Amino acid sequence: ASTCVNTTCTIHNSIINIKTATNNNKEPNQNIFAHQLNSSTMIIRCSSFISALLLIDSSLYRWHYVSGFSLQPSSSGIGGISQTRTRTTLEAATALNLDEGLLSTTPWSSNNGVAVAEMKDPKVGVLLLNLGGPETGEDVEGFLYNLFADPDIIRLPPLLSPLQPLVAALISKRRAPKSRSAYDSIGGGSPILKYTQAQADLMVESLKDRYDIEAKAYIGMRYWYPFTEEALDTIREDGINALVILPLYPQFSISTSGSSLRVLQEEFAKAPEFYGPQKMFHTVIPSWYDRPGYVKSVANLIQGELDSFTPEEIEEGTSEKQPIPKHILFSAHGVPASYIEAGDPYKDQIIDCVERIKALLPSEEDGVKVHLSFQSRVGPVEWLRPYTDDVLPSLGEQGVKNLVVVPISFVSEHIETLEEIDIEYRELAEESGITNWRRAPALNTDATFINDMADMVVEALNEPSQSVTEACVANNVGNLDLESVSNHMEISSAGVGGVGYDDDLAGRARLRKKV
Repeated sequence: ASTCVNTTCTIHNSIINIKTATNNNKEPNQNIFAHQLNSSTMIIRCSSFISALLLIDSSLYRWHYVSGFSLQPSSSGIGGISQTRTRTTLEAATALNLDEGLLSTTPWSSNNGVAVAEMKDPKVGVLLLNLGGPETGEDVEGFLYNLFADPDIIRLPPLLSPLQPLVAALISKRRAPKSRSAYDSIGGGSPILKYTQAQADLMVESLKDRYDIEAKAYIGMRYWYPFTEEALDTIREDGINALVILPLYPQFSISTSGSSLRVLQEEFAKAPEFYGPQKMFHTVIPSWYDRPGYVKSVANLIQGELDSFTPEEIEEGTSEKQPIPKHILFSAHGVPASYIEAGDPYKDQIIDCVERIKALLPSEEDGVKVHLSFQSRVGPVEWLRPYTDDVLPSLGEQGVKNLVVVPISFVSEHIETLEEIDIEYRELAEESGITNWRRAPALNTDATFINDMADMVVEALNEPSQSVTEACVANNVGNLDLESVSNHMEISSAGVGGVGYDDDLAGRARLRKKV
């Protein structure tokens, strides 16, 4: 799921840090707020949460952008579309039937208050949702602040909620050097925006070239620029009235796609005069891990790595202890096990996705064995197992020499692929005896993947719509209960890769060897 790396610190330590900063008359680092609202505004926005936080169970854990909005799904269901509706979003917005290429003047639904024929200037847009990341070292502290200033990422006891901005400032300042070092190891910043923009541009080209559909693409990031709210402003300014919402997470998780959809849900509810069905129809593609085009594109990338093993490496990887010469490890981003228990579909979708890809690859009889693990876990709670940093040493003990690692839940390169997998996990694998390491690239701008993105947009426009609210309800967004933390109060966060990853994978491997 999102990309996540956790960090935990006790409330006791945070209060000590706050007191120390106060006693030393230290001013908060101004870079923290360079791309955000000023501190007084942040305090006001944070305080808007207090009454809601006092009324809900403290174990409820949801992820949101730093700007204040309701902790509950919008009751208005703005943009909601009846399951019985037969007209499609594209037909409603453009009066165009893709199958027949004919115009229709039949109203889409009397409940919407708008007849298709009344729409004089139909415009199609595609909103790509992603996590975001700092583009330079200077951005890192502000990026971390956005994470930690979110009351649903760091859960303070209600009485301490007004201290949220100060706690966020202190933690982000403390974490920034280590996080900045991680980003320095991959070139100084996250490439996620660069890849997302390239994907958007190529998808628009594919829509035009292959379907003759004029569309505009927009990017909405959760924790760094361009934020989702900014994308919506541009969508409104451009007069888009048929919007396809496409989270760039193949598998749905409450913590990734669900988080972004909750932002949209609230924004739509706050401004029905701009985003209501009278002004703009929208449809969501909640998950797409099972699409043949996506599955094929991942399989093709893996096959390329399998084919790169030399005869000498294949011979090295074949022994009485390990008769299968080639191995594939799908490393999916982990989530806390409590998410799955609360109804998050992520684990089932990951397993199904791996099985679909596996079906297109050589079998064990052909000399290839597939494994699945989950990465990026940190913290006191149980996460999805098996953990990647446990599986790699285990494979080494089994005599595996040739391994292809596949970042299955990522569609573009970023900190978890370039630093965690390529540096940390590779070192762990080599220390565990896996001598011939390969890593399948993320999809990035793979042509098969780009065309499939365009295909799914067209299909979404030509099928019964699913609103943001419907997508949230269908995937249990809002029903998440985390394990409660016992014995002491904690500030607990499920953050993002590179925010200060405390687990030294190679160090733990060395510790295993000593034991």
